[in-house]
Amino acid sequence: MVTLIIILAVVLVGYFIMTQRSLVNLDEMCKNALSQIEVQLNSRWDALMALAKTAAQYAKHESETLIDVIRQRRGEEVNSPAAVNEQQSALQQVMGRLIAIGEAYPELKAADLYKEVTEGVRKYEENVRMSRMIYNDTATKMNRMVRQWPSSIVASILHFDQKEYLKTDEEQKKSYPDLGEALKK
Repeated sequence: MVTLIIILAVVLVGYFIMTQRSLVNLDEMCKNALSQIEVQLNSRWDALMALAKTAAQYAKHESETLIDVIRQRRGEEVNSPAAVNEQQSALQQVMGRLIAIGEAYPELKAADLYKEVTEGVRKYEENVRMSRMIYNDTATKMNRMVRQWPSSIVASILHFDQKEYLKTDEEQKKSYPDLGEALKK
């Protein structure tokens, strides 16, 4: 009987340790995924700055305003899904204004540098999209462990909480033109 109790205790302690390690691993993967998103968002800000500087040759006042906005937003810390969504919204607003400048100045839109920089912006947009998917996939795994029994007991004891998902605002989808379509025109 004592042997059975010892074996059961060892199994429970082993399970607790393995579950704790899994929770820590998933928590770190979520943090890493958010960090990757931050890197990609900052790269997009850099690409938008280059685009705004290119556009400044054609629309000086409008571009100067955008350059100031980009300088203020670039490098902001992105450590939560809410911060990611805020940055995404700001990026979309700036990109929408830059596309409008390109539409207003056909010679700008035809310039090779403008085309090259907008292609870079598209590349970073795709990288952000992939990074967001990775974060949400990792958050799903973490949330399953936090909610499913018996790992939920360990998560509760160690104060691991569910991760918030990154969401796309439906209004942003409607108000922001598809960058790929805008660049093809």
